[in-house]
Amino acid sequence: MTLSRTSETAVAEEWLTVQDACALIGVSPATLRRWSAAGDVEAFTTPGGHRRFARSTILGLLPSARRTRPTLERLGETPEHMTRVFRRHLGQACRGVSWLAGLGEDEMEPLRDHGRKIAGSLLVFIDATTPEDRRAAMTKAEGAAREYGRLAARGSGEIRETVEAFLRFRMLFLGELAQVARRRGLDTIESTNLLVTATQAIDLLLVALMSGHETELADNASERDGS
Repeated sequence: MTLSRTSETAVAEEWLTVQDACALIGVSPATLRRWSAAGDVEAFTTPGGHRRFARSTILGLLPSARRTRPTLERLGETPEHMTRVFRRHLGQACRGVSWLAGLGEDEMEPLRDHGRKIAGSLLVFIDATTPEDRRAAMTKAEGAAREYGRLAARGSGEIRETVEAFLRFRMLFLGELAQVARRRGLDTIESTNLLVTATQAIDLLLVALMSGHETELADNASERDGS
């Protein structure tokens, strides 16, 4: 549904892209486009055919203030706590991943460091209240994920095994968030939005990780061809 706005309103209102609007409320672009097409969410269509959503309209889709989810930090889910969770389950999660088992301590520490950066940035992303803050957190997380992929390639990790290790990280991360939601008594809407937001973010990081792995292999191949 296309809305007409006065110049004064347009200046006062903040208009969001589909991606920014989805990041703000934790739904997929397909879902938001479907709501818009059905007339459930008002949108402005640019001359180029791109939808723009008023920030106030998108925020109106969130639960009322009394039901707004507390931040993960307030719920006790800090990067330090997430790191401790990973350490407790790391051995079991990495079981069967041969390239990880063959790495020495000096090779494992950089991977752990990037894993901590990914987890910490994800928590910041989930708690961010503005598109700018979310983009900054996601940029940092994607950088760490790409470097993780490069390190895995250097450590002789096949792409299949690298993805498998990341999916185990994904399972631990989402499992911990689900535990937090249950322990703290979040309602269904809050819990669902939390897990959907986290899942969508992690899926983006998987793409970044694979890109880093491919880049490292391509760089190595170029060096061999040039030698």
